[in-house]
Amino acid sequence: MATKKLSPEKSSELIEILKTRFENNLLRHQNIEWRDVQEKLENHPEKLWSLYEMEITEGEPDVVGKDEDTGEYIFFDCAPESPKRRSLCYDYPAWNSRKANKPEGNIVDKANEMGIEILTEEQYRHLQQLGKFDLKTSSWIKTPENIRELGGAVFCDRRYDTVFMYHNGAESYYAARGFRGCLKV
Repeated sequence: MATKKLSPEKSSELIEILKTRFENNLLRHQNIEWRDVQEKLENHPEKLWSLYEMEITEGEPDVVGKDEDTGEYIFFDCAPESPKRRSLCYDYPAWNSRKANKPEGNIVDKANEMGIEILTEEQYRHLQQLGKFDLKTSSWIKTPENIRELGGAVFCDRRYDTVFMYHNGAESYYAARGFRGCLKV
């Protein structure tokens, strides 16, 4: 697969959007300096392309931490509600199992196309410590293999000031359920 790269103009525009979001949400990334994040972004244009994909689907990616082992900055979709990549079932086998009313696609393939990872339950709960997300929507999360093997998939949301994890058949899809991604740069 060819490396996906933004034009210099799009790259500059995205970096400005990310910088503004970073500066407006300092509690999400204490002890991290924007100049260090920007340097990483400029050195990894393929990661900028993935962040752009998160941005254009209204994910509002922002830095939520740093992996101390690798030195990578961690971006999550930080939009108040699940990003506009919704009405998708969990994965290709689930999509393929539907005989009628197939959704446009699935979250596993969509995340792979975007070059991002689906948030795990642990990551989703970390995100919810940084603000209040998915008050009206829900987000698929990475489903443990043992649940997926039995035909299920899991998703989370926040209701009654509490983060809940639920289950559904992996082939289900809803207009108010999308997925949140993670990208390390």
